[in-house]
Amino acid sequence: MFTGIVEEVGRVQSIVRRPDAAVLTIAAHTVLDDVHIGDSIAVCGVCLTVTSFTASQFTADVMHETLDRSSLGALRPGSPVNLERAMPVNGRFGGHIVSGHIDGTGRVTRIRPDGPAVWYTIEAAPALLRYVVEKGSIAIDGISLTVAQVSSHDFSVSIIPHTQGQTTLSARRVGDMVNLETDCIGKYVEKLLKGPETGITAAFLARCGY
Repeated sequence: MFTGIVEEVGRVQSIVRRPDAAVLTIAAHTVLDDVHIGDSIAVCGVCLTVTSFTASQFTADVMHETLDRSSLGALRPGSPVNLERAMPVNGRFGGHIVSGHIDGTGRVTRIRPDGPAVWYTIEAAPALLRYVVEKGSIAIDGISLTVAQVSSHDFSVSIIPHTQGQTTLSARRVGDMVNLETDCIGKYVEKLLKGPETGITAAFLARCGY
């Protein structure tokens, strides 16, 4: 489990592509503190398992499913990546619940300065946008952000200078692909409402004052 608070920006050292997967080597510093084989590290919002590490880098296997459903397949040596270790039980919950299992990808369609902030507009599929709500939370490349605006085909976020400086967002350009993970609570609520065996329906909730 992650919070979407990026700890550092690492850099891809190498990508070894195999017929059924790839091995990613990433140069890092902060996330290597107290790292162990089998630990989880979110790479641009995608939960990966550490398979080996040194004092300055770690490796992780990336399966075809992940390559097909995320932007990791577009990474190249030298690409910057957002990194976050799994949240410790006694840690602060600074962002929102992020599983590292992305729902899909979006594409940057507009970048607009607004004083010290920068607005990013992301185009995404309707099937994903149904879980995106104004003032709700979303993870973009593993960054916990608040949705400022949403339409039938895209949504926008306003990025503060600190986030611009501490993540890969400042390197994003119009047309770039980004990983998206919507707030998991909405997906669970929808599934419960669709399950007749639970007895929870929209009518039931209305009767109970919700």
